[in-house]
Amino acid sequence: MLKTVKQVKIKNSTGRFAIVASTFNGRYVDSMLRAARKVLREAGVKQIQIIRVPGAFEVPVVAAKLATVTPPFSAVLCLGVIFRGETTHAQHIGEAVSLTLARLQIDCQIPMIHGVYLFENEAQARTRCLNPKHNRGAEIAQTALAMARVMKDLI
Repeated sequence: MLKTVKQVKIKNSTGRFAIVASTFNGRYVDSMLRAARKVLREAGVKQIQIIRVPGAFEVPVVAAKLATVTPPFSAVLCLGVIFRGETTHAQHIGEAVSLTLARLQIDCQIPMIHGVYLFENEAQARTRCLNPKHNRGAEIAQTALAMARVMKDLI
């Protein structure tokens, strides 16, 4: 069952955040990007770098590059939308992105917040990307803020 994104208010957040967002399926990704940026700004984040890439498959290479930047980012938010088609291509892209982002965050010890979604149809994307009650961009930003705080407290 689809749950409403809970609006957790985090204030006075410090740190640097990067958002890697695909331009493919832009209607949905752009909506998630706006929601993520809004949550970060409302939390007081001053440094947000946004990088656009052609598609979901290109997100991990840019995230990997961002993981090497000094000073390090507090978290890298990764946004994309993939639609399942008649072949298994979309599933392969989704799995490759997921596995790579998981490996990156472990290897680099920087949270890579996974917001690259594989949808069966546009109705699912509309509900999760365009509906303010369920916008996954807001959820991704809240996760990034929470993980940045966790990582900072570990040091």
